[in-house]
Amino acid sequence: MTRPNRLRVGIDVGGTNTDGVVLDPAETNPDASIKAWHKTATTPDPSDGIDAALSHMFDVGGVDPSTVSSVTIGTTHFVNAVVEADASRLSPVAVIRLCGPFSKHVPPCVDWNPRLSDIILGHYALLKGGLQVDGLPISDISEEEIRAECAVIREKGISNIVVNGVFSPIDTIERQEERAADIVRAEIPSCNVVCSKDVANIGFIERENAAILNASILTFAKKTIRSFQRPIRRLGLKCPLYIAQNDGTILSGEGAAQLPIRTFSSGPTNSMRGAAFLVQRNIEEDVMVVDIGGTTTDVGLLEATGFPRQRAAYSELEGVRVNFPGPDIKSIGLGGGSIVRPGAPMTVGPDSVGHKLSKESVVFGGSTLTATDLTVLGNSGLDIGDRALLQGKAGDADVEEFRRLVKKKLENIIDMMKTSPADIPVILVGGGAVVAPESLRGASKVTKPNWSQVANAVGAAMARVSGIVDTVMSTESKSIPKLLEVVKEQARARTIEAGAKPSSVDIAEVDTLPLTYVSNMTRFIVRAVGDVDPSKNLELPSDRSDEVDDETGTGAQPTIEKNPKESYHEKKEVDIDNYKPDVRGRVWYISETDLEWISTGCYILGTGGGGSPYSSMIRLRAELRKGAVVRVVDTKDLADDAQVGCGGAAGSPTVAVEKLGGDETLEAQQELYKICDKAATHLIAVEIGGANGLQSLIIGASTHMNIPVVDGDWMGRAYPTKWQTTPVVFNERSPIWCPIVMSDGSGNVLVMPKAASDTDVDRIFRSALSQMGSQVGIAEAPVTGAETRRWAVQNTISQAWRIGRGVARVRAERRTAQVAESILQEFGGASAGKVIWKGKIIGVERVVRSGYAYGECLIQGADVTEDGSSREFQGLLRVPFKNENIAAIVDRGDGQMEGEGDVLATVPDLITIIDAQNGEAVGTPEYRYGLLVVVLGIAASDKWTGSERGIKIGGPEGFGFGHLKYSPLGEYHEPLSVIDEFDMS
Repeated sequence: MTRPNRLRVGIDVGGTNTDGVVLDPAETNPDASIKAWHKTATTPDPSDGIDAALSHMFDVGGVDPSTVSSVTIGTTHFVNAVVEADASRLSPVAVIRLCGPFSKHVPPCVDWNPRLSDIILGHYALLKGGLQVDGLPISDISEEEIRAECAVIREKGISNIVVNGVFSPIDTIERQEERAADIVRAEIPSCNVVCSKDVANIGFIERENAAILNASILTFAKKTIRSFQRPIRRLGLKCPLYIAQNDGTILSGEGAAQLPIRTFSSGPTNSMRGAAFLVQRNIEEDVMVVDIGGTTTDVGLLEATGFPRQRAAYSELEGVRVNFPGPDIKSIGLGGGSIVRPGAPMTVGPDSVGHKLSKESVVFGGSTLTATDLTVLGNSGLDIGDRALLQGKAGDADVEEFRRLVKKKLENIIDMMKTSPADIPVILVGGGAVVAPESLRGASKVTKPNWSQVANAVGAAMARVSGIVDTVMSTESKSIPKLLEVVKEQARARTIEAGAKPSSVDIAEVDTLPLTYVSNMTRFIVRAVGDVDPSKNLELPSDRSDEVDDETGTGAQPTIEKNPKESYHEKKEVDIDNYKPDVRGRVWYISETDLEWISTGCYILGTGGGGSPYSSMIRLRAELRKGAVVRVVDTKDLADDAQVGCGGAAGSPTVAVEKLGGDETLEAQQELYKICDKAATHLIAVEIGGANGLQSLIIGASTHMNIPVVDGDWMGRAYPTKWQTTPVVFNERSPIWCPIVMSDGSGNVLVMPKAASDTDVDRIFRSALSQMGSQVGIAEAPVTGAETRRWAVQNTISQAWRIGRGVARVRAERRTAQVAESILQEFGGASAGKVIWKGKIIGVERVVRSGYAYGECLIQGADVTEDGSSREFQGLLRVPFKNENIAAIVDRGDGQMEGEGDVLATVPDLITIIDAQNGEAVGTPEYRYGLLVVVLGIAASDKWTGSERGIKIGGPEGFGFGHLKYSPLGEYHEPLSVIDEFDMS
């Protein structure tokens, strides 16, 4: 007999179907556990489909509503509103930033598709407030400022408002966002206020984006969740309604109405957890779940914790960069409706007949040969359609080739998702699972469970409760282990508060990240999970649906008038092969396309360091759109007496992603030339690698210093110290980097008019860095044009442009498997470098010493392509780093010191790690478990390798790896100048 108050209901409201199950979690056998199930068409009003599913299951299964302890719904309704840019479901949003002098060059929604931003962004304001990384205020909030903005917001008729403060996720004392939100609610009583810290974690732009999307969908979400509650009340259920979250846990209906964005990716997660339940697994090891639908196959790794592996820190939703949690899912174009084209070679997908399978597939009387057709032809026991209709359409050889291709596709996508070479259990679910073979290479066991067609509803019913804490804490007076225990307790408390049974709460994830250039500060990320406590919140909240008429949230929104000069630009497709940069009179005028390609190339040239150029790129792109002119000139054209200045940013990458730059780099330049005899006539990048590769372009723009930028830099890559630069290698005078100025953008400026050496300059400035917010702008005294021609690594902006163009080309041509080879071609081909390794990151160790991020990345050799076309690397590669990658060393596994033959590459040659799936650089802060990567080794500039001094400063000894000997891995080719190639004069 079913025990009272024990049953759980899971419902998945998809775009096409609404699936439901009623199950008893106390039963270990799925056949006994599932008391009823139903699949019905999703209705325009989702409550009708939910009502139909519930009524059918209760009637057929004889379920007494009083025995139901919870109803959990997974839905795509909210994310679909964003994907479809549906103005009837999206509300305009006002954004209040608490940022002080920072972030003003990167306004809200600046990088969004205008299809969305024009609907959503109604107003924004940059106000006083925000924190430094150590928790001290940049400035306090101004109640007067906030009230003034509220008057404007009220006048515009906007009722959904986001408050986003710099480093708000670590703000437990000042509570700036909460205080600002209280002021807003007092001024606009009927408004919805979203504090960004409630939505996502550290990452200012991404958190703000997520909060804006969340705010825009709030009105529609509240209406939708009320509609979900109606059939539950009508059927007499006295239990809480939960909504499935992206990470496999649940939110209360009330909580989901406030944070609907947390439900956007719940479907794949529910399928994975449901699949695990259906095979009766008490998860003790990782399990691969393969969900085969009509058009695509989604693959995810269910970890031993019982939750899906989470995706990278940042992801995109309709082109909007966000950082809320979600499952790491990879998809390929393979499903039951995939179109099969026999021939040499045969192709299977990626196009599909989709939901028209029952009309267009041959076995159903159609004329299109599909994966389902070939599967039926090869298995006479399948009762699908009319097998006789396939006569003459395909033969036994086609079936064999089809099976081979399907098997290979599934084996490769599974291998991509694995984190070790060991075989792993595989569970097949979904309506298209019939096309999959009974065995797969790399799978210890392949299981196709019963009830797989409603696995997503089963997963929703079995979802658990979670709580996450992401904070930065001082380790000065307490050790990391002691602080970690404090954070774990906070995560447990949040989980219990969210509705978990206290005795069931476990810690699911732990991460500790020491911060570079920040004294005694570590970022802690802890997630706890637990089972739903049926004794809590046993009833739905009071029914207030009658208070809301049918017009609420349906799009009767105020019209937001935009200044045409501030309108967002629709991104245009570029004909890559025929694109020509604007070069006139030996001056290169930078366009948006140029900028995007240069940005991609800069991060690849950063060899793991330098920080992401992303925020700098969108800042400069916004200035270009407003009419800024950015000029680049060739070093060959410099006059001997030209004054070539230099500057950029210095600090922690963790700070840079949260406290976006203000005017600190420009202020440093302005203060420098108050003490210099001669003003700069040109600018040059200190390092082309990373974010600093774009800083000279920003400073030199017509909107700032209005001087041209030299096509070159002082490194040809990125290095962690000021003395690891080519002028110091040449040693024609010392110090080079004085006078020098450092600004924190908050009114503090440090001037160093003289120094004993460049080493002292670097040491002293880095000591001050942590006291100036761990992020500063720096300006160095200019050198002459003649010195620049001798010292600079030339044409590196051109090189970054060519690398970016190469990456863009292989993406456009869908040839990402060849992205590494395409990048190498831009360096001069096979003689200039090579692919050192391909594989998966299986471990990352980090520690901070003297402000630098030291560590080691471990990469297990593997084939990283979907079609199995690349050479497979065997064994383990170690890549030690100090901000930048230092060496690539094969690990023999014997614990002995590496031999000369084990060292595949060392600095000063460039060792860069790229994402195997898209060709983007992966920086050292982004190294994470399971990421598929390619390691490139590229010959360094002869400015480094042409002398013993250059090798000593820029080679292994310069990083404290004196036991390694530098051996060139290729021949350096000076990059081809864009100006030389495309000059129209």
